[in-house]
Amino acid sequence: MKTSDISSYPHPVIAKEGWPFIAISFSLFLIVFFAGNFWMMGIFFLLFVFVVQFFRDPMRKTFADENTICSPADGRVVFVGIRENPIKNSQSLKISIFMNVFNVHSNRSPIAGEVQSVEYIPGDFFNADLDKASESNERNSIVIVDNKGRSLTCVQIAGLIARRICCYVSSKDKVKRGARIGFIRFGSRVDIYLPKDCTPLITVGDKIYAHSSALALWPKT
Repeated sequence: MKTSDISSYPHPVIAKEGWPFIAISFSLFLIVFFAGNFWMMGIFFLLFVFVVQFFRDPMRKTFADENTICSPADGRVVFVGIRENPIKNSQSLKISIFMNVFNVHSNRSPIAGEVQSVEYIPGDFFNADLDKASESNERNSIVIVDNKGRSLTCVQIAGLIARRICCYVSSKDKVKRGARIGFIRFGSRVDIYLPKDCTPLITVGDKIYAHSSALALWPKT
């Protein structure tokens, strides 16, 4: 792990966003337990287990060097190709990561640097697995620039069920690679736009993990 990577993670094991939902689901389980409804107890126990696993937020490490861009999210790669960056209006290498309800939903900075801008865009709630979600769904764009002036755009996208995008960075914030920059509740997607001459290290269908998986290489200078 490089000095530019986060070394102390603030929310080990369970994400802070999950505690209210965990408390509610556990309370419902206790209610049916003390009511003696053992059939319903099984259902609410499974609900409690699902909520706990959804909001897990483990510490991750990477062995990538500083020329490597790490994944901003857990999930499955659903697109790799050249598309227009909607924030910079330039041709970019776009990589899309779909997060289902069983993935960790904490979003982490793919590089160390400074947040240049954050822009929230209201929209619809199509299935995040569909490509049109990139342009039509509610989303939040984060532009980060590293100490060499290289920049990328990370876009959090709400899904069919996800109705809450949390962003924890603002313009001028300094972030380390792997630092927590946001969270999306209940199924979603993250698109990352890189310079078009970056070298992708993944392909469509790959299962990847935030911070620990290498996503692409910066162009050689």
